[in-house]
Amino acid sequence: MRIPAQSVCTAIRDDIISGVFERGGRLTEEVLARRYGVSRVPVREALRTLESEGFVVTRRHAGACVAEPTEREAADLLEIRMLLEPMGAARAAQRRTEAHLKVLRGLVRLGQERARRGQGEDLRSLGGWFHETLAQASGSSALTTLLGQLRQKISWMYAVDQPVRPVVSWAEHGSIVDAVARGDADRARALTAVHAEHATQAHRLRKPGRVRDSQHAVNIASTAD
Repeated sequence: MRIPAQSVCTAIRDDIISGVFERGGRLTEEVLARRYGVSRVPVREALRTLESEGFVVTRRHAGACVAEPTEREAADLLEIRMLLEPMGAARAAQRRTEAHLKVLRGLVRLGQERARRGQGEDLRSLGGWFHETLAQASGSSALTTLLGQLRQKISWMYAVDQPVRPVVSWAEHGSIVDAVARGDADRARALTAVHAEHATQAHRLRKPGRVRDSQHAVNIASTAD
């Protein structure tokens, strides 16, 4: 039974993002293979993928290590997202399907309802689903992939405070969807740019260090091919 390198890659990436592996720490194939219950072959492939994504670096005499992005590199991630998200919204206004609109409107209804009730624990995941669906509605697989990678990197580098006024934040989401539904690319771009700027203000740079430990085994039953 062969475990896909993609599944191992996801497991290692998740542990890097959550802080199980501290920045600068070594990532040895033998230890990782034992941790995730796989052979060293998918681990080796996963590390190559993670290096291409910027989560891992290879150092002389040390081998694979968790990357240590600088504060400037972290700030660049937010700036790039502020450029790409409005582009994605404009494309979504031109290319969205009725299925995309149905999901986006459903997420806005849920988000606005929970914001009014003060149920903040659900808002972060709903917001993530909203922006992921908006990116998918752009009809560009390249843009969707880039934005997904940016969200992962930003989650690694930043802690995000809940919006001070979540009702206002979700009203912005609703306005974006309205513009996308009307096919108004310019307004969708402008509204998303303002929303992205507001969201950026809630990001706080994480301090490097070990966050927690876990036993993250790869789900063999769901990933076997």
